[in-house]
Amino acid sequence: MERKTAHAATSDWVIRSTQPGSVERIEAWFGSHGYDPHRHDTYSIGRTLAGVQSFHYKGALCHGVPGNTLVLHPDEVHDGMAGTDAGFRYRMAYIDPALIQNVLSGEPLPFIAGGLSSDPRLYRASEAFVQALDHPLETLEEQDAVYDLAMALRAVGGKPRGRKRLDYRSAERARAFIMEHLHLGITLEMLEQASGREQWSLSRDFRALYGTSPYRFVTLRRLDTVRRLMLDGFTLVDAALAAGFHDQSHMTRHFTRSYGVSPLRWLERLRPAR
Repeated sequence: MERKTAHAATSDWVIRSTQPGSVERIEAWFGSHGYDPHRHDTYSIGRTLAGVQSFHYKGALCHGVPGNTLVLHPDEVHDGMAGTDAGFRYRMAYIDPALIQNVLSGEPLPFIAGGLSSDPRLYRASEAFVQALDHPLETLEEQDAVYDLAMALRAVGGKPRGRKRLDYRSAERARAFIMEHLHLGITLEMLEQASGREQWSLSRDFRALYGTSPYRFVTLRRLDTVRRLMLDGFTLVDAALAAGFHDQSHMTRHFTRSYGVSPLRWLERLRPAR
């Protein structure tokens, strides 16, 4: 049993699309354990191509199989593992909630209960993002696909009731400020000044509109920088410092919590894009 597990671990692989665009797309295969519990601030929209893709989500053990659509909400903890000895293969797209907000214009992010859907509307709307990675998404094709996905999420998830009106413009000003000033030690006071919105109301709205807190958003954007620098050949310590972390261990803790694997393990699994 130990020998089989070790073999599966060494043969696991992940391919990331290198095509330009706003959406990160991957294809992967895992023989047994894939990821420890983690959370990231994007929608994870995926499709199991072969096998059973099992994961814990919202207190339940879920099983993705060919024919349904995985829809994991931003910042919700989940893991990933093979549901059978045969392993599993899947494709996933990571959709920035800001892209969805370009369509919904300030509505709370739609939530799909259970992390899986058999609804044909979501299946059709996700098709562009989970097609073979060697098919590049043209800019207009990607923009149309984001619109279709946002509409499907809203239709299937339903519009939340009873929420106070959200100040989308102020939250978007705060998000833009963060993106332009990642090198700074950003505070809520700075975001209040940049957005014109009282800080605690802004923090509440930011979570509803973008699926995560301002601090988590800053951290994930810095981890995006770390991953890019790692792929460019930077050492872990240099990538961590360049991205604004205190040191390598500080970055590694956040990386593992956000992606479910250590930085080196993440890098080892990557295969060149086909």
